[in-house]
Amino acid sequence: MALKPRVVVVGIGSIGRRHARLLGQRSDIEVEWSEPNRELLADAVREIAAPNHVHDSFDTMLQTRPTMVVLATPHHLHAEQSIRALGSGAHVLCEKPMADNPEAARRMVKASSASDHVLNIGFHLHFHPGLRRLKELIELGTFGAIAHLHCRAGSYVTLANSRTRYQRSLEGALLLDYAHQSDLLHWLLRSVPLGVYAMGAHLESPELHSNPNVLSLNFDYARPLLGTIHLNYLQEPERHTYEIVGDEGWAILDVAALTLNVGTRRNSRTWVESFEVSRDSLYEAEHQAFFDAVNGEAPPESPPDDAMVSVLMAAAAFASWKSRKRVELGCV
Repeated sequence: MALKPRVVVVGIGSIGRRHARLLGQRSDIEVEWSEPNRELLADAVREIAAPNHVHDSFDTMLQTRPTMVVLATPHHLHAEQSIRALGSGAHVLCEKPMADNPEAARRMVKASSASDHVLNIGFHLHFHPGLRRLKELIELGTFGAIAHLHCRAGSYVTLANSRTRYQRSLEGALLLDYAHQSDLLHWLLRSVPLGVYAMGAHLESPELHSNPNVLSLNFDYARPLLGTIHLNYLQEPERHTYEIVGDEGWAILDVAALTLNVGTRRNSRTWVESFEVSRDSLYEAEHQAFFDAVNGEAPPESPPDDAMVSVLMAAAAFASWKSRKRVELGCV
């Protein structure tokens, strides 16, 4: 009997635990964990059944030559661990953000290009049916020429659910926690911004806070197009919406309510579409897409050269917030 592929989940915090639980339910792979933090490991074991093998260090885990590695570690470790895992002969699914700075992301792109193994960045919202439908309508030309796409994400629970509370000391953590929004701006529009002007505010009144806990990003493009992103660590219940405006129509996607409102100017028509989705189902779809890429059945959903755009956008936004000036993506 052929041995099943070995998949190691590295980092058993909040997101890593979800990966471990869902992958552990599959019958076509053997799942292992890698986690040096004994407290996090003990919490995970209380929540989900522990696998047959747990590695206490990343180094010793790589020496066992796993088939695939799923990285759910702190942001600053993503680049080094992805590159080393590829070098050991493993396929890599690296959680977003791809890296915490452009130079690290460039090293990941270079390592991926030199490897015959898959490196995919974990943007699970690519599998959300509402966002996929919005992308489909854009590509069908339903909205005509796009003038504006606005992304909004606000969630106090992000801080409440954080097990390490790194946001307390990391400036600009919003941009890393909500890397999805920069990625989706690029994924939906398929256009790379020229530059960004970012403004932020820091309120210390909530029990949990991070600097800044509100950000407004304004991206400009070579064509008549505006991309804006609002992020905050304040709203509870959380808000998660996307609004698109074109010369032929508009749409508002409410991810929390699972509704898509669409209007078209040509026939003055409006309609509402509804969706059913669970967060687990998004990760399950992401896992399957990764396995399909590993097996050569499909290209990676979020290859590193695509995912790097969101890193450049976040870095430029951070530099703009600090300098209070517009920053070009080519300058970071």
